[in-house]
Amino acid sequence: MVSQLKLTVICENSVFGPSGLIGEHGWSCYVETEGYSMLFDTGQGLGVLSNSLILRKDLRSIDAIVLSHGHYDHTSGLPAVLGISGPKPVYAHPDIFLVRYWKKGNVLREIGLRYKKEYLEAIGARFVNVEEFREIYPGVYLTGVVPRITDFEPPDPNMQLRDPEAGWVQDPLRDDLSIVIDTEKGLFVILGCAHAGIINILRHIQKNLPGRPIHTVMGGTHLGLADPAQFGVTLSSLEEFGIKRLGAAHCTGLENGAKLYNALGDRFFFASVGVSISI
Repeated sequence: MVSQLKLTVICENSVFGPSGLIGEHGWSCYVETEGYSMLFDTGQGLGVLSNSLILRKDLRSIDAIVLSHGHYDHTSGLPAVLGISGPKPVYAHPDIFLVRYWKKGNVLREIGLRYKKEYLEAIGARFVNVEEFREIYPGVYLTGVVPRITDFEPPDPNMQLRDPEAGWVQDPLRDDLSIVIDTEKGLFVILGCAHAGIINILRHIQKNLPGRPIHTVMGGTHLGLADPAQFGVTLSSLEEFGIKRLGAAHCTGLENGAKLYNALGDRFFFASVGVSISI
C-alpha cells in the first residue's frame, strides 16, 4: 500500500496553473509515491519537456514510463523524455506498435505511434510487455487487457486497422491500460483514454483488487463522442463505485465534462495541465 502519492498533469488539452504552460490534444501525468516516480504517457511531444520544467517535475528522476496505448497523442513525447531520463523501463502492451488509422467516409488519418520499436530501443526504451493485471511496484498496478463486458461501451467504429486479407477492420484497442495505486484512502485510478470503457475498466479493477474502494479516477474517459444514451448509462453506472473524486481530461470533451460536473458537483474536477492532487 502506498502512503504518499502525488499526481501532476503534464500534458492535456487545457491549461490550469503557472504562466507559460502549453496545452495540446494529448495526455501525460507525473506520478510520485514515497519510493518511486513514473511518467504515464508523454502527450504529443509539444509540451512534455517545457511543462515539466515549469511544474518542477524532474524527468531525470523517473524510475519508469508507462504507455496507456499506442496513439500518437499519448506516445509522441517518448523520444524527448528518454533524451532527458536516459534508458528506462517502458511498460506497455505489445499492440502499441500496430499501424492505426482514424477512418470516416473519405477522411483517413494515421493515428498510431510515430516511431519504430527498434528506434525507441536504440535511444533507451526498455519495453516491458503488459498483458495481464500486474503489480509493478508495491501498491502500484497496471490493468493489462480489460475485458469488454458492458453492452454500452462499444469501440470507436472510426478507429480501424488495415488487414492484408480482410481490408479495413475494427481496432479492438486491446492495449488500453490504466494505472491503479492502492492508498490508505482507497484506489487511485489513472486512465489514459479509457478506450476499453470506463465502467469495464473499473469493474476489472474491482475484480482484481476485491474489497478495495475506488477513491479517485483521473484522466481521459473517452466520453467526448458518446451519444446521450451511452453517456446516461455510463453516468448512472459510475454511482455503483462510490467514487469520491473524478478528474476528467483529454477525450472527455468540454460538453460532456460540463455534464459530469453538473451531475457530480464537488466530486468533479477538470484534470488540466498544472493540476496536482495528493494524499
